[in-house]
Amino acid sequence: MMLRSASTATCVLAVSLLAACGSMSTAPMYSQAGLPAAVQVPAGNKVAMETVGMGEITYQCSAKKDMADQFEWVFVGPDAKLNDRSGKQIGKYYGPPATWENMDGSKLTGTQVAVSPSAPGNIPNQLVKANPAMGSGAMTGVTYIQRVNTMGGVAPSMACTAGNMGSKQIVKYQSDYIFYKAAM
Repeated sequence: MMLRSASTATCVLAVSLLAACGSMSTAPMYSQAGLPAAVQVPAGNKVAMETVGMGEITYQCSAKKDMADQFEWVFVGPDAKLNDRSGKQIGKYYGPPATWENMDGSKLTGTQVAVSPSAPGNIPNQLVKANPAMGSGAMTGVTYIQRVNTMGGVAPSMACTAGNMGSKQIVKYQSDYIFYKAAM
């Protein structure tokens, strides 16, 4: 009988702990500790939303500025879905200008503050200062956006020459977009 009571008590404790864990807040867990200082969000801001952007970046073959006889792939703009950590689409990212839009209709643009290299073959990490949001919703009050954990997205490796000037190439990419709001 004593063994059965101890076993029952252990089960009750385990179920209670699981229930407590299940009711805990699912606050964002993102940490910027491993990022270069240039792309860290200033103190006084806290994570408001974490998303994974999955999509494409378009590049166009163009003459280099002030060098009409040399050519390069120039960034045209992104087209990506913004998903929450469970994979559900909650918005989109497109441009120009670079625009982050939530499914609730709120959206914002921003100004690049800094970039830092990512692994070879991946677009750089980025810190953007948000402009005031248009519409009200999830994007209202966002102060900064970080682009981190990038995969792909770099300019095409195919040659950009006078022969293909004006042509466009689309490359796949993925990145986490972390949205911050002022801490209260």
